[in-house]
Amino acid sequence: MIARPFLLRRLTELRIIDDARAQTFVRDGIVTLPDLELAIAERRPIVADPVLERAGALLADERRPITLGRALDVLDPLLATIAAHCPEVQPLEAAGAVRRMEPIVTTLSIAGRASNPAQSLDRITALPLVSDVLHRTAGRALMVCDGYEIDVRIASAGEYGTVLFKATGPASHVVEVMKRRAPRLSAFETEVYSAAGLGYLPPETRDTAGAVDAASREPLPRLVQREDIRGDLHMHTTYSDGRDALGRMVHAAQALGYEYVAITDHSEHAGASRTLDADGLKQQRDEIERLRAGTPGMTILHGLEVDILPNGSLDCADELLATLDIVLASLHESAGHDRGRLTRRYLGAIRHPLVNVITHPANQLVGHRAGYDLDYDAIYAAALETGTALEVDGAPVHLDLCGERAGEAARAGVTLVIDSDCHRARLLDRQMRLGVGTARRGWVEPRHVLNTGSADDVRAFVARKRNA
Repeated sequence: MIARPFLLRRLTELRIIDDARAQTFVRDGIVTLPDLELAIAERRPIVADPVLERAGALLADERRPITLGRALDVLDPLLATIAAHCPEVQPLEAAGAVRRMEPIVTTLSIAGRASNPAQSLDRITALPLVSDVLHRTAGRALMVCDGYEIDVRIASAGEYGTVLFKATGPASHVVEVMKRRAPRLSAFETEVYSAAGLGYLPPETRDTAGAVDAASREPLPRLVQREDIRGDLHMHTTYSDGRDALGRMVHAAQALGYEYVAITDHSEHAGASRTLDADGLKQQRDEIERLRAGTPGMTILHGLEVDILPNGSLDCADELLATLDIVLASLHESAGHDRGRLTRRYLGAIRHPLVNVITHPANQLVGHRAGYDLDYDAIYAAALETGTALEVDGAPVHLDLCGERAGEAARAGVTLVIDSDCHRARLLDRQMRLGVGTARRGWVEPRHVLNTGSADDVRAFVARKRNA
C-alpha cells in the first residue's frame, strides 16, 4: 500500500473527507495544499465546503514550515541529480513559493520540460534520492526526498509555460490571470500573460497586491537581476565568525565575476562567536594589502560591521572607523527597547558621518523572530537626507529588508545595497541570489541599488557623506 500524501492523510484523519472522497480528490489532481488552494480559488464543486477552506489554512499552519534556505538545501541537490541523470529535462527549476522567493514555504515543487514527460518521470522516480512515490500521473509525481514531499511536474514543450505558471502560483494570482484568457496551453510563461492581455510578471511579484493591474499597464519596469550585481559589500571571514579565510572569500568572489568586495567582519563587542579588535583590524588591513597586489582587476574594500550599542553609540572609535573604506552599522540587540528608542538608535547611526550602510535593519530571524517595530518612514527620510544606504540582506536567516520594505525605501528615494552577508565562500552566490530575489519582491530596479554600479561609484558614495 502506497502511503498517502500529507494533505489527504490529514484530511481523512481529521474526518473532513472519507476514503471515497479522497479518491475523488486524487482523480481531480488535488493531492497537495497548493492544489487545494487552487481548487478553492477556482470554486470547483468538489471543494465547495466551508470546512475545507478552513482546513486548508489549518493544515498550512500545521505543516512543518521550511525556511527558504532549507528549501534550497533540499531542492538544489535534487535538481542537480536530475540534471545529471535526465539531461533531456530542460529547463528544470524550482516552482511554487521557492520560485516566488518567499522567506517561509510549506511545500516544495519543481517543474521541467521534456519530449516524453512520462518516460522522464520514470527515470526521476527511480533515482536513489527518492524514498517513496505518493502520487503519479503521466506528467506528475509526488515524491519523498530527504523526508520532504516534492511535487515534480514534467511537461511537454507545448504546455510547459502553463504548467510552470500554475505550479508557481499563488492560487489567487493564477485564477486572476486565467480568467482573462481563453483556456489553452502555452509553451512559455510569457504567452500565458500575453494571451491575457498582460505584461509578464516575474515570479517574485506575483504575491503583490495589484500586480495584475500593474501588468495591464505596460511597460513594466525591469527589476534588478543577479547579473546586475557587480560586487558584494557584506561578508565575513575567520577574522570574526566566518568559516573561510579572507583570501578564500576574495578568490571565490572573483570567480563569480565580481569587480569588488568589501570585507566586513564584526566589531569587538558584537555578540558573534569571534570578533575583531584594533590589533586584528590592523592585521587584516595588512593581509588585504597583500591580496590587492595579487588580485589585479579586483577591488578589495576594507570595512567593518560595527554594532549599534544600547546607548546609541557605535562599537568602534571614530579614529578606527576613519581608516576604513566602508562602514556598515547593525543593531543586533534590542535591549528591550520600544519602537521609539530603537528608531532613535538607528537614526543616530544613520546620521553618523562615517556610517555608510545600515545592514538588515529589521534584524528579523526568519521563522523564529519578527523584525523590530520601527518608524520606517523616519528611517527612510534620514537615510535619504544623509546619503546612507539600507541593505537587503541575502542571508536566509535575515532576508531583510523584506521585499515590501525594500520597495518602500526605493520609492522614497533611498539608496539600497543587496548583499550576501555570507560566512562561507561556497554560499556567496546563493545568498546574493536570495538577496536579489527579496529585492525583486519589492519591485526594486537596478537604478535603486548601489552595488549595480562600479567600485568607483561605491567609493564616491562613501566620499560624499564623509565630505559632507
